[in-house]
Amino acid sequence: MVPFVTVAMPCLDEEAYIEACLASVFAQDYQPDRLEVIVADGGSRDRTRAILEAFAQREPRLRVLDNPDRLQAPGLNRALAAARGDVLVRMDVHCEYAPDYVRRAVEALGESGAANVGGAQRAKAKTSFQRSLVAALASPLAVGGARYRDARAEGFVDTVFLGTFHVETLRRLGGWDEAAATNEDAELNQRILASGGQIFLSRSIVVHYFPRASLSALYKQYFRYGLGRARTTLKHGGLPTLRPMAPFILVCAATITLVVPPFRPLFVLGACAYTAGCLVEALRVGRGLSLPERAMTAVCFPVIHAAHGLGFATGLVRTALGRESVF
Repeated sequence: MVPFVTVAMPCLDEEAYIEACLASVFAQDYQPDRLEVIVADGGSRDRTRAILEAFAQREPRLRVLDNPDRLQAPGLNRALAAARGDVLVRMDVHCEYAPDYVRRAVEALGESGAANVGGAQRAKAKTSFQRSLVAALASPLAVGGARYRDARAEGFVDTVFLGTFHVETLRRLGGWDEAAATNEDAELNQRILASGGQIFLSRSIVVHYFPRASLSALYKQYFRYGLGRARTTLKHGGLPTLRPMAPFILVCAATITLVVPPFRPLFVLGACAYTAGCLVEALRVGRGLSLPERAMTAVCFPVIHAAHGLGFATGLVRTALGRESVF
């Protein structure tokens, strides 16, 4: 029998995206009577809730839940508690899903034997800045060679974008960590691996997301990522790979060589080499972009590195001081 699927989607103030996203979800080629969608709304103050309620009037497979905690992890757990499905497909609003996304995800879950399956995190641009950022995110310099960023990759990995799970597996693991304001997906994946489960990346699962639209928004995003990674590192006593530590190490090295007088010549040499590397890589990954867009790609690299590294350092201090709630 075709597994019954629960699509779980947290949202907050998404009036510009929610209707199109839901339309794409309900246009999936999965068997209609074996699919439900649960949206956990974190108290939206725009027209999101009105759009959801109107959509639910004409689509009985949609259920809308209140998420007074506002964060994604509690919203996902509320959807998990209410799920009637055998399989839970975790979705985000700021994404475009292939029409066979759900079907491919369910097939991969059954065929791989993994506890979680997903596709690559494919970035898609609408603006000039996003084109620059998409190019940067295609580079190992930005993402450290993460396999889940590579649309050509397939196999067992340490994390995937979003994810599809057996509901019983999620409930056994306790769902998402509600104390995590960010990095909740990676934290859950780390618990899956620690419990003996596997995570599978499939080329057939296709989803695109829209990255941040400005440098300031990009900085805030990666700073929060760093905060979350630090909390996860201390909670579990380590990470599946050392890749997320690279920006933190870079920031520490830059700070030490800058503030310790004997090391300052190393800072100048390192800064020159780093700048040259960013420029060369921006030219490589930015083929087809205008010269200003390539220049912006080069700027994106240090913003990502500095934000994540500083966020990680801040997260270590905050978690050590017992101030996780400020995340």
